[in-house]
Amino acid sequence: MNFLIVGLGNIGPEYLFTRHNIGFMAVDYLAKTKEVSFKQDRLGAITSYKVKGHTVYLLKPSTFMNLSGKAVNYWCQQLKIEKERLLVLTDDIALPLETLRLKPKGSSGGHNGLKSIEEVLQTQEYGRLRMGIGADFSKGRQADFVLSNFNSDEIDIIPFILIRSNEIIDCFCLEGIQQTMNKYNQ
Repeated sequence: MNFLIVGLGNIGPEYLFTRHNIGFMAVDYLAKTKEVSFKQDRLGAITSYKVKGHTVYLLKPSTFMNLSGKAVNYWCQQLKIEKERLLVLTDDIALPLETLRLKPKGSSGGHNGLKSIEEVLQTQEYGRLRMGIGADFSKGRQADFVLSNFNSDEIDIIPFILIRSNEIIDCFCLEGIQQTMNKYNQ
């Protein structure tokens, strides 16, 4: 059984440590712990590793956030990944920083990357790991907030988020989404 884990983010050094790129950070950290490296390929950077006979592919779309669906769809087709074995890692301003919430389906919640995936896949039924980044912004400043870097207080929390996301991904691949939600959604 194969799995596709997609970290959402924007390419380019100016976005590297922004809140919107927490999905990229999570798959980068996972790749580092599994001692695999990303290679640039069509519509994104991709790598893979094995866990208990399963191949787990990690993808960082190079399409920019608003066109993530194009890369996700291409790689799902290429790798023959069913929607039940797709997990998208995304930032979420509706959750406090440090909160991670796994869902088997749901709306985009206004997130442009998820909107793009829903439009291209023509479904909201795919797993997503929502990673809380907080909502400390003034009215009308949401875009500036998600595209800004984590501040010095927040940066200390990032390792916890990355470690916990790794645990969730491993559990998702080995035990399924329902068991993983029971274990990690609190």
